[in-house]
Amino acid sequence: MVEKIIELTGASANSIEDAVNIALARAAVTIDGIRHVHVDDISATVENGAVAHWRVKIRVTFAVQDRLHE
Repeated sequence: MVEKIIELTGASANSIEDAVNIALARAAVTIDGIRHVHVDDISATVENGAVAHWRVKIRVTFAVQDRLHE
């Protein structure tokens, strides 16, 4: 098996977990066989002394599809 890793950024006003799930859900629309997600970085935008938006950088690992050419 061969796997590929891509890097994505997700954002949410609600939570870190929501930001991860938003990025993962978007990737799952076009990528089959997602096997692993690694959170590399967490940051936040602060407005008026409070967190307004969470941002996460994730690495998504998925299996490369074997395709036979005819």
